[in-house]
Amino acid sequence: MTDGQRTERRPSIGVIGAGWLGGTVGRALARAGYEVVLSTRHPERLKRDVAGLATARAGSVDEAAACEVIVMATPYDAMPDYGARFAEHFAGKVVIDATNPSGSSRLGIEGARIGVGALSQGYFPAAKLVRCFCAVDATCIEDTHGYGESATLGVPLAGDDAEAMALAARLVRDTGCDPVVTGGLETARLFQRGAPGFRANTDADRLRSLMGVTQSA
Repeated sequence: MTDGQRTERRPSIGVIGAGWLGGTVGRALARAGYEVVLSTRHPERLKRDVAGLATARAGSVDEAAACEVIVMATPYDAMPDYGARFAEHFAGKVVIDATNPSGSSRLGIEGARIGVGALSQGYFPAAKLVRCFCAVDATCIEDTHGYGESATLGVPLAGDDAEAMALAARLVRDTGCDPVVTGGLETARLFQRGAPGFRANTDADRLRSLMGVTQSA
């Protein structure tokens, strides 16, 4: 096999909180060929969601947590509990943080003060955390066409680990969307609740303009 023929190995993906958003992302990645474990507290409800997807299955939270890459898509008020349960287990793993605290909640107020990225990193301090898929609607991931001139949905992402960011950008592309890198984890403020990039649901160029970002993935 030549260098040009080599393909990158796809890591296994565990989705914790496979509801509307998490389930949509997980199924899109399964269609792209990733092995995906979708989990909720009621995994029996996911059997219909994985029907017809050869590389996806419903599993327990522990089974999802054993995967190489973790997508956190739980309600945000569950994050402290998952942090207490999995912080050590997730050390060194790429954790895609697709969560959002409610603006009026205690965690939402704290996230507004220090940044949701910093708040989430505090729950998984040794993980390679990337804020990603948290600022777009699931229905827009399912139908990525019709978003401005590029006709592709722009998905903002931010993180401090370069390799984790490269992987997250690849996952975004493999869902059929365009990654829009804002920078380090602190810059995730640009697309948290109340910020210009939150649920803009537009193409990558327009999204960069809204957030004042010039860097591209």
